[in-house]
Amino acid sequence: MNKIKSILILSLVLTIGLVSCDSGNIRRTPGHIYAPDMTYSRAYDAYTSNPNFTDSMTSRLPVTGAIARGHQLPDHLKEGDTTAYKTFTTSMRFNDGELNEGRRLFNIYCGICHGTNLDGQGPLYASGKFASMPANFKDPKYLHMSVGQMFAAAKYGKNMMGSYAAQLDAKQRWMVIAYIKQFQSKNGGDAFALGETAAKPVADTTKAPMMAKVEEKKTK
Repeated sequence: MNKIKSILILSLVLTIGLVSCDSGNIRRTPGHIYAPDMTYSRAYDAYTSNPNFTDSMTSRLPVTGAIARGHQLPDHLKEGDTTAYKTFTTSMRFNDGELNEGRRLFNIYCGICHGTNLDGQGPLYASGKFASMPANFKDPKYLHMSVGQMFAAAKYGKNMMGSYAAQLDAKQRWMVIAYIKQFQSKNGGDAFALGETAAKPVADTTKAPMMAKVEEKKTK
């Protein structure tokens, strides 16, 4: 009986000892794995040789036509295509918060030349460093300038002004333009059409009576 009791006690001690050595979910020796190359894939460092591709390069170019997450589809504008600039526009509409952000971005990137009052009297011009005056957005020459022309100027630059494509992404450029257009609408420019509460196009009610009757029959 004493021998059996000793064996039971020893077994209990061993069991407790084994349990206390358990490392939880971490297994130092995972054992044998079927198809280990599928469980633990071989990693290749960037810019290293890779036998899986014909050019032996690990770093791959994105798929042709791929758009990075958070980016817009590319536009059709080309530098110097002034005809396309005049008709280019956006379907985006901006709320008060986005218009305030457009104002903030304008003051950071544009106000140094165009002035925070949009009158072309920015610090650089007022200091006499530039001989030619930047665009005065209160001037009739710019009051009715199309949004596409402004977008192209921000993207490609114009005259002494360089490109701001690296500083402002597409949406930020439109927010800046929306801020300018809102300002111009209050200073003799066209009605502001880039706000989220802008009026929607009114249905055409000038159709000929006969045409209206035909369409009425179609709907019945």
